Amino acid sequence: MRGSPGCGMVHLPNGPHPSRRHFRPLSAVLVLMGSLFCMQRAWLAPVGMRARRSTDMARRAVGTVVTEAMVSETLQGQFDLASYLGPRIKKVEQALDASVQSTTPYTKKIVDAMRYSLLAGGKRIRPIMCLAGYEMIVGGQNAGAAAERDAMPLAVAIEMIHTMSLIHDDLPALDNDDMRRGMPTSHKVYGEDVAVLAGDALLSESFTHVAKATPRSVPAERVLEVLRRLGESVGPVGLAGGQVMDLECEAKHTATIDELQWIHEHKTAALLEIAVVGGAVLAGATEDEIAACAKYARGVGLAFQVADDILDVTQSSEQLGKTAGKDEATDKTTYVKLLGLEGAKAEAERLKAEAVGALARFGARAEPLIAVAEYIVKRTN
Repeated sequence: MRGSPGCGMVHLPNGPHPSRRHFRPLSAVLVLMGSLFCMQRAWLAPVGMRARRSTDMARRAVGTVVTEAMVSETLQGQFDLASYLGPRIKKVEQALDASVQSTTPYTKKIVDAMRYSLLAGGKRIRPIMCLAGYEMIVGGQNAGAAAERDAMPLAVAIEMIHTMSLIHDDLPALDNDDMRRGMPTSHKVYGEDVAVLAGDALLSESFTHVAKATPRSVPAERVLEVLRRLGESVGPVGLAGGQVMDLECEAKHTATIDELQWIHEHKTAALLEIAVVGGAVLAGATEDEIAACAKYARGVGLAFQVADDILDVTQSSEQLGKTAGKDEATDKTTYVKLLGLEGAKAEAERLKAEAVGALARFGARAEPLIAVAEYIVKRTN
């Protein structure tokens, strides 16, 4: 877009901004409020519209870890997840690259820091789940193209938030990690001060991106609902609250499985839930369909964390692309610590089965999300 989001810091080349207002992104809440204001002006004009339904390349290569060999081994003879992921990950990477651009020399450093982490590769599971959630509700041969058009801005925003969480999680005040996706962490490259601000900027930009880049053909009430859910996913009953509880349970030898589940329903599963549910909401899902998507995402989110806990004690730092054995070193409360290795493996399978069962009503349209659940439990990094 020619207009600059927030304070003129980032360029989003997706069409004219509905407002020329500029405001400093002091917090995600301020940006959300501003985004809603701008979006309201853009979307509420034509009445008929409301009724319509419808550095970087190298770093990405280093960090992209979903390969055909990995998924074919996991899902042999089943849905071809590799073929599904390939073109969608490519489009996600292109959208991420276009989403954060500097328009003035004054913002070069912070935008470079934002892009360094955002474009460092990764599984891109959250954006893929967002697109798949949309496709599952719409169905049909054109579902993929429709999802790319209507849900990609949300998919990008969720990856921005996820990247923010990684930047902040790696800081000395939290996990104090030097490596992420096989590369030096943001604060090791740009310093703690810029790393904090880069994370803040990505969080703020996520809301602006949804409001500005989502097509006007998507009914405004759907976009507003997605923005509301996106805000909740990172707040005190979302990612931030789960992270604080996680810190409180470090070295807490009386921590219970209920506390651990609360941590990861909010720290981990909340972003997966907004991914799947957000995609479904944009597609016009019913309340029952949204509830089924939420149940699936919560189960997969918890299974994802159980798998992470298992990998931390069974894989090397080279395989993980980050420091292995960190959970034990910090005496963190994990599923392996509370249930043992075999118990954790069984819990991951139970959670996956529960998640997959929630999608039974969608039949073959749920195959991509079911395959993702299988991959999450069976992955090796």
